[in-house]
Amino acid sequence: MIGVVFIDLVGFGIVIPILPFYVRSFGVSDAFIGLLAASYSLAQFLAAPTLGRLSDRIGRRPVLLASLATAGVAWVTFGYAGESGARFGTAAALATLFASRTLAGAMGGNIAAAQAYVADITPRDRRAGALGLVGASFALGFVFGPAIGGLLAADAVVARADALLPAFVPATAYSLPSFAAAGMSFLAVGVGFVFLEEPKRTRPTEEVEGRHTTAIGQFRNALSSVTLRPLTVAYFVVAVAFAGVQVMFIPYVADAFGYDATAAAFLLTYVGVLGAVNQGVLVGRLSRVVPSRTLVAAGSVILAGALVAIPATGLVDRAAGDVALGGPAWLTLPLVALLIALAALSLGNALVNVSLATLVSASAGDAEQGAAFGVTQGASSLGRTVGPPLMAVLYTVAVASPFLVGALLLVPVAAAFGRRTG
Repeated sequence: MIGVVFIDLVGFGIVIPILPFYVRSFGVSDAFIGLLAASYSLAQFLAAPTLGRLSDRIGRRPVLLASLATAGVAWVTFGYAGESGARFGTAAALATLFASRTLAGAMGGNIAAAQAYVADITPRDRRAGALGLVGASFALGFVFGPAIGGLLAADAVVARADALLPAFVPATAYSLPSFAAAGMSFLAVGVGFVFLEEPKRTRPTEEVEGRHTTAIGQFRNALSSVTLRPLTVAYFVVAVAFAGVQVMFIPYVADAFGYDATAAAFLLTYVGVLGAVNQGVLVGRLSRVVPSRTLVAAGSVILAGALVAIPATGLVDRAAGDVALGGPAWLTLPLVALLIALAALSLGNALVNVSLATLVSASAGDAEQGAAFGVTQGASSLGRTVGPPLMAVLYTVAVASPFLVGALLLVPVAAAFGRRTG
């Protein structure tokens, strides 16, 4: 299961470095970056509870394989948006982008089934570590994915691909990463088909199924639950807050540091390496000695501090310029400040997300793991639906505002979970 999630997330990560530049290539406002991100998350929000509940009923394996195959089709379509624009204009290109991202987002709701799969095969006392490994597979996907995407977007690679590929396959800095993402989705289907077995688990009873007939019903039940309500709200707020760095980080480093897609990709790879260590090793060990609620509170504080620090690196850039630190010419003081902020960002994100997932698993019965993760992942997707357009518009007003607003949103999360531990 971990391997399938990893392959899938490599494909997802491949596209991230080029997406803001892809949107900007059509000459439209940066607000469309946020809207495009929101279309993915809205579809994921609507689909995650359904896919989680469906996996409870018919099985984890068929839901995962079908969603991965459909995601591959979506990424192929995404790669042809430039061709649509060349033939039919900007409106057609944007329509292609939004349609493909919406489909990919709906299939991205399969994370609920993936988390439930891990919960099925792991004893309760070891789920924090197991869910941490799922988080680590996400992080590793963001180690290799952005690096591959950045390399495929390089001019030399694009020129070589243009000479080798047939005429009907567009070879651009945007299409090549998209097609590579599709290839990874199809590879994940193949690996899953051969190696992924349906886990033995408790099937939901008719009573349980009746309580979760619709997505709205699932959220109503979650918000009426003393244990699930704070977790669902926390998932939503953290997602809105984190949208500032998720959506506007690449435009920020492009505007503040002059980085292109390849340079931005290597920064994302750096974050992914740290995330793999934090989620795969550190959080699992901490969870054995520190309560999960305490880790959520601490992670929220660290994440808020990192969000404040990221736009401050632009001030360091203006104050220090391109002053080198005695090593390679590219190792400047502003870059070091940015790398430190990103390290804190990775740590805070790992603490919050793995610990929240552990609390969700503990709050649900064995027959309702998929539904519980579907609801909370749906809340996270809703937060990423609301956050990106808001943060993108804020970015057009003031560059630092998405990061600062995100930090402020994390304060009540830290206070709520910190108070509960006291």
